[in-house]
Formats: sequence, structure tokens, C-alpha cells
Amino acid sequence: MTVTTSLNSVASVTATAETGVFIVNCNITDLDENTYDTDYCSRPDDPFGVNPTIRAWLDENPDFPIAPHVPLTPEQVRAEMPPLSARQLRLGLINNSFTPAQVSAVIDAMPEGTAKEIARVEWEYATTFNRTHPLIATVGGALGLDELEIDAMWTAALSL
Repeated sequence: MTVTTSLNSVASVTATAETGVFIVNCNITDLDENTYDTDYCSRPDDPFGVNPTIRAWLDENPDFPIAPHVPLTPEQVRAEMPPLSARQLRLGLINNSFTPAQVSAVIDAMPEGTAKEIARVEWEYATTFNRTHPLIATVGGALGLDELEIDAMWTAALSL
């Protein structure tokens, strides 16, 4: 008995930034005969899995509405950036001519209070840093960096 994947229904189709590539929200049955809803990335020349069936369905339903691609906002892109380890963050700063002492000085210059103490604990003891953490924007701004410069430094530090 041959078991294949099957396309049971299509709820929506959304274009991507790549021509001819779609995110298809559909219900499928997989090789293990499990049926579920999924977002399937369908590429024009992908011969694997349920994709040939999806491409045939798209050809057979030319009037099915395809939602346009909506690029992520810069804030959404930042929220999806992978975290940096403390090592990556510090080496990224050093590679861009900033020292850990400069970051400590920014924190030291903050007004006395809970926010300053939290910032100090985050800087000294956090093992990972998220791009959207408020401390990143605060320290970056105090060091004269704008959001795009911080993004570029963050991306470069990912490979350290």
C-alpha cells in the first residue's frame, strides 16, 4: 500500500517577497496519515511532499485570491533577530570601537533608582541579550548609534 500526502483544503494563499513563492494555509494529511492545518511554503520547482499537489491546485484555481506580500516593519525584523550571547554582544561592541567600560559608564550615568540597578544587573549578569530589550536602545543611543547602526552591529555579531 502506497501512502502519500494529500491536500484536503486551502484556506488562504499569500505571496512572498520571492516571485512565484507562496505561503499556503491549508489542511493536509501527511505520510503518517496525520491530518492538520499548516502554513506550507510552496516554491514553483519543488517536487517534494505535497507541493506538486499544491501547485496543481493553484493552477486549477486561478481566481482564488492571493493576498499580497506585506514586508515586515523594522520593528518586526528586530523582534525576530536571534539573541546574542554576552560574549557576542561584547565582541561586537569591541569590533565597532566601543568598550565594555563605555557601556558601564552609560549605565553609571543613569539617574539613581531601580531602572539603573536593573540595567546594571542586565549588563553584568545576563547571558543572552535580545535586540528589542530596552537596554540595547538606551545604551546604543547614548553611544551615538541609531537603530539601523545597532541592527547592523547586531547582525555582524551573530557570527562571532
